[in-house]
Amino acid sequence: MARYWTNQTIEAWEKAQDIGYLVGEMLEDYHWMMRQMRKRIPDYWGEFPIWLWTEKPDLRKSGHFKGGTHAVSLEVENPSEQVLLSDFDAWHCVLNDSFMALDEAEWEAFYRNELKMSKEESWERIFNLELLRESPWWNSDPHLQGVSGKIKISHVRNVREFIARGTKI
Repeated sequence: MARYWTNQTIEAWEKAQDIGYLVGEMLEDYHWMMRQMRKRIPDYWGEFPIWLWTEKPDLRKSGHFKGGTHAVSLEVENPSEQVLLSDFDAWHCVLNDSFMALDEAEWEAFYRNELKMSKEESWERIFNLELLRESPWWNSDPHLQGVSGKIKISHVRNVREFIARGTKI
């Protein structure tokens, strides 16, 4: 079992308490990640991903939710084989529908149609943390995020309620 954190709305937390487990929010942008979860996580049943952090989030910062949102930060213990880790910054290549190049030469080669790798194939690099550490464009320590399917309420170790900071939209 490894320790992770996830931030959820108070409504999602209340629903989880009612049904006995936490499930992810249904967003269309997550289907690619769900296909990766099917390939890489044993016993994954196709739930929308629950986003996890390997480090405790700083709730004093904005960006967790829209400002004023009533939420919870959950500390959970989950089997590490049930969590798919990736680089948070690299994940944005998937969200932005962009080729995930390792350097400028590769970026230019892709856009000149000189690579045999598809854009979607390049996205799988978000899981290869060692490759990213060695890349001149991604060579910092990765900001790890994880995804999991259902998280049982019995795996929640701590609950912290908070009101999200930032702009109310």
